[in-house]
Amino acid sequence: MALFETDRRILALAMARMADGVGNSFLIIVLPLYIASGIVEGRTFGLTESMLIGIVLSLVGFVSSLSQPVTGRVSDRTGRRKLYILIGLGGLTTANLLYLLAGSYLSLIALRALQGMSIAFIIPASVALVNELAGAGTRGGNMGVYNTFRLVGFGAGPVAAGVLVNAGPYSILGFGLSGFEATFYVAAGAAALSFALVSALVHDPAELERAGEDLSIDVLDGDGGLDPIFTLGVASLFMAIGIALFATLQPEINARLDQGSTWFGVQFAAFIISQVFLQVPIGRASDRWGRKPFILVGLVLLAPSTLAQGIVLDSWLMLVVRLTQGVAGAMVFAPALALAGDLATGGDSGSKLSVLTMAFGLGVALGPLSAGFLVGLGFVVPFAVGATLALVGFGLVYTQVEETVESGIHSTGSDPAPQD
Repeated sequence: MALFETDRRILALAMARMADGVGNSFLIIVLPLYIASGIVEGRTFGLTESMLIGIVLSLVGFVSSLSQPVTGRVSDRTGRRKLYILIGLGGLTTANLLYLLAGSYLSLIALRALQGMSIAFIIPASVALVNELAGAGTRGGNMGVYNTFRLVGFGAGPVAAGVLVNAGPYSILGFGLSGFEATFYVAAGAAALSFALVSALVHDPAELERAGEDLSIDVLDGDGGLDPIFTLGVASLFMAIGIALFATLQPEINARLDQGSTWFGVQFAAFIISQVFLQVPIGRASDRWGRKPFILVGLVLLAPSTLAQGIVLDSWLMLVVRLTQGVAGAMVFAPALALAGDLATGGDSGSKLSVLTMAFGLGVALGPLSAGFLVGLGFVVPFAVGATLALVGFGLVYTQVEETVESGIHSTGSDPAPQD
């Protein structure tokens, strides 16, 4: 039996995404410190250092999200997935190495834009490939495996980056490296490792069908309602905004709960921990019992767990709330991607699934901006807005999305994807 009962090509793709996730999340910790260190110079265009840091960090999300429908469409038209994943990983490797030469704000912005475009090539093609390699009865479980590995990489990266920067400088084979230089090399090495894994172990399915000419994103379904994939994208956008509110408000949360940064780090990680442990079992359960029930329960649970973050006054309660929000997110992530994958036909997985990945990326980028603006109206306001959006998402999915799995028909072990 294969590890995680998953096609080895999907497992290799998931491990590759974990490796490049470590490298990418390194930079979330390193770049603000790098800018604040004084190494970066040049024109600031009248912006404060904190504003420049915000632009540098958020640029990847905006560039990647807005580009994903285009790159997904290109991979559908050409019938190629692996090629575009490798292009993206090559771009990430190059960008991570070029940080060693970046000494101006403009160069950092250019490199972050390159990273965003590289990620835009990776995400739609890799999610579409998972969708196409997975059988109808294992799609949810395979999406769960893919997301789990990605989240492990993303969660481990910041911790490793902090240790690596603080432990520098280093002397390796007679060459001196600062903590910053070491992290850029490690990030580039992680992307290069991903490139090697995909090159050696991942192949496009031989039966992959090229998409037709019409690859537009449907908003309406032709019967006066919303297109189900578009609806899932809107729900994913609302969910992502809600879960991205927390990180921006660290100073306010720590002051409100009278806690330090360590407590905040544990609370932040709690969401990811829930995801890591629950993505696979929930994805597999959705293969047997249906996608829609899990998505609906997740969105309902997301509302109170988001609102509570603006209400609780105890660090332990905040930890429980964050764990609960992670459970809610896990119930939406894999089942929503699997449901959209069920609806994608004719080689259009890249275009269709990019609606969800784009929406989630935009939500992650918009959430911190929303929190920074809304918290001025009251500490609870951003969390109340996030909870309201979750309920709106519930209403949209309940009324506009039909189930694609007949309960109890598919089992997590049936209809396996063909092996190489």
